[in-house]
Amino acid sequence: MSFINYLNFSELSQTIHMQASLFEYFVQSNSAGKCILFILMVFSILAWSVIIGKLLQINRLNSLNKQHQLKLNQANGVLQLDFEDLSQQGGPHSEMTSVALKAYARYGDVANDGDKKDIDLLMGHIENAMDRSVAEQSLKYEEKMVLLGSIVSGAPFLGLLGTVWGVMDAFGAMSVASSASLQALAPGVSGALLTTVAALVVAIPSVFGYNYLLQTTKIALIELENFSSTISDRIELEVRGSK
Repeated sequence: MSFINYLNFSELSQTIHMQASLFEYFVQSNSAGKCILFILMVFSILAWSVIIGKLLQINRLNSLNKQHQLKLNQANGVLQLDFEDLSQQGGPHSEMTSVALKAYARYGDVANDGDKKDIDLLMGHIENAMDRSVAEQSLKYEEKMVLLGSIVSGAPFLGLLGTVWGVMDAFGAMSVASSASLQALAPGVSGALLTTVAALVVAIPSVFGYNYLLQTTKIALIELENFSSTISDRIELEVRGSK
């Protein structure tokens, strides 16, 4: 057997032994530990589904926003945009522009005479509608973040609970045993510590994913507010310029 083949065989043996050891630790866990391990497995699936789903959602929304920005730059003015075209585009920015145009359609007659106070009143209605739209669109970016944050916070405590419970059972069993030894205590403690390891495996990637998504969401919310301000300014310039 060559040296490289020997190394590969050694690594394979170590992997199989580690997997067998983890299975043994699971078997040695008490009922509470096994239940907590099952809950942590569910948490892990939920966390990864939220992280991947949110990344795909944010990328899709950003792509729709860029497409709307291109069409907005090509248009002669915001007030000349078509409602049907906006509804087909989709995306937060498109929906916010649609809200601004609907507000202008409802209250545009207020500023027919071109009076400054009337125009200010009109713009107040439009800006209020845009603020409500920003709040509604923010919910799309922030949805399921509470679930991911709860997993990040709760998983380590569940692991700690399983470990403490398992160690307590192990020492309790030793207290009634005829003979106490390290060999008798080790299996129970190993099974108990498995819950902490599982909790860290769930929590560590989740906290990185949560922090990245949180930062990405903050940037998206700032972009929403900036876009709202830009649309309001452009509508005001077009309204004042037409009077």
